[in-house]
Amino acid sequence: MTAVLATTPATRLVCAEGTLTERLTGQLATLHAGPVHLITRATPLVIGADAAKPADPAQSAPPTSTPLTPPAPSSPESSPASSLTSTPASPSPPSLTPPAPSSPSSPESSLPSSLTSTPASPASPPTAPMPPVPAPRPALLVADPAALPPPERTSSRGPAPVARATRSGDLAGDLRAVADLARSGAGPVAVVPGDLVAHTEALALVLSDPARGTGALVSFGHAEGDPAEPPVRAERGRVVAAGNSFHTVSAPNATFRGVLHVGEADLASFADVADELANLAQEDRLGDADESEVTALLLAGLVRVGVPVRAAPLGRLRCERVATQPAADAAMARLAEVDENRARLQAAVKSDDGFTSTYLVSSWSGHLVRAAARLGLSPNAVTGLSVGLAGMAAVAFSSGQRRALVAGAVLLYLSFVLDCVDGQLARYTRMFSPLGAWLDATFDRVKEYVVYVGLAVGYAGGAEAGVLGPDGIWAMAVAAMLLQGVRHMVDFSFADARAEAGGGAVARVQARLDGNTTVRWLKKIIVLPIGERMMLIGVTAALFDARATFVALLAWGGFAFLYTLTGRIARSF
Repeated sequence: MTAVLATTPATRLVCAEGTLTERLTGQLATLHAGPVHLITRATPLVIGADAAKPADPAQSAPPTSTPLTPPAPSSPESSPASSLTSTPASPSPPSLTPPAPSSPSSPESSLPSSLTSTPASPASPPTAPMPPVPAPRPALLVADPAALPPPERTSSRGPAPVARATRSGDLAGDLRAVADLARSGAGPVAVVPGDLVAHTEALALVLSDPARGTGALVSFGHAEGDPAEPPVRAERGRVVAAGNSFHTVSAPNATFRGVLHVGEADLASFADVADELANLAQEDRLGDADESEVTALLLAGLVRVGVPVRAAPLGRLRCERVATQPAADAAMARLAEVDENRARLQAAVKSDDGFTSTYLVSSWSGHLVRAAARLGLSPNAVTGLSVGLAGMAAVAFSSGQRRALVAGAVLLYLSFVLDCVDGQLARYTRMFSPLGAWLDATFDRVKEYVVYVGLAVGYAGGAEAGVLGPDGIWAMAVAAMLLQGVRHMVDFSFADARAEAGGGAVARVQARLDGNTTVRWLKKIIVLPIGERMMLIGVTAALFDARATFVALLAWGGFAFLYTLTGRIARSF
């Protein structure tokens, strides 16, 4: 589900699709981002031509069994991208007053250490009552959308989605509403400000992540003094520090663009962070933070409690928050300056892949991705083609002849190219499935082992030379299979253990070394990932023979195994 923060006046700025919030809701529907929940100041909520009109208290209590729906537009051209329904709240909602502080000995002593970095300046208790907010939790103001009649509004983006609305009176209410959604949902939760002007593909970088993990949309490069672009520091694809008007960041290298996605595994921590921030906001202990900083506060809280947050780079795409109508118009004009389809294709290529994948495959595989999309091929179909080419390579290797070995090397390279293309096509078309991920991971091993068999058969040449074959070729083939199997087992086991234990001093040293481009690429090559293995097999088989291939695989693979095992043991302390 997605929480849209329609809490600032800028959310009602207009564009061709209606208000900014309506445009954003339509984009979320295009991305199949799940149910939309609006956190709003309006009661009752009406988005569209009547959005700016104040609610009439005398008409705010219709029968509870009849939800309110916005009036139908007078013409299709003026219809907004979304149809939002809500029932009005009671005319006099109860107010929450912040609890009295426990008289700490210092301004910082009562602040949770997980969410504070520097003590906030002492503030005198407010003399005016807080704006009314629902107590103790903001309540949903609309019945189950499945019980409502289908919306009549349509647009170029398809049928308009029906959204739920939660009324909130202040920053604390916004944060508590987000916490409620995190606890009530059965899947990942995204939080997006309603005053956002962005490419749909920019939102997809975070919201359509196949791993569905926790991530934030960032743009590398940072300019001081722009409150709409909170500073962050990103290292190795992770947000390691996040700032806002309450927290500062040392050596920032990127800015947070407001789009936050929280994976299902992190929802409990996310809800606790939102509740804790709400308590601080009620006690007026978040400095000058206001409703425009909800996502920035949540990101900083997640990072400070140790939740791994993926840094999704914006690249050439546009995503910015606006505060005035001229700024909104200018931002919309800037969207048209970018070829969104080309940027989408570039984003489909992994930014942190191996050396061979990056320079010998991804530098030109985009043409194949685009061709596969035009032909209507699915990622699973491309995976099948990759498996077929690997099988043909194994058959060529099994002949043992020089020309056949060269042909097998070429076929193996093309098989690996398609192995990269299937994932790129999945990201380009957003055709993700658990079956596809399983097929891709499983057949990577199958293709490699079938090639080992083909090489061994070709070297043996049908000669009777004992159970181990000539020069022990079968023993070497089995040893290479076992080595790769153990390496993959250790890789998956360590990934799970690292997710539970976090990093240590060695991990911090490694992060500094990775700042050097040469060192980073050298480390990627040393560990012998699948791209380097495929190239090693192809080159040694084409130039020498299968025995040379297995000797190289065992020597390099054994060194890579010891290197990674030593480093991972060291990082565990």
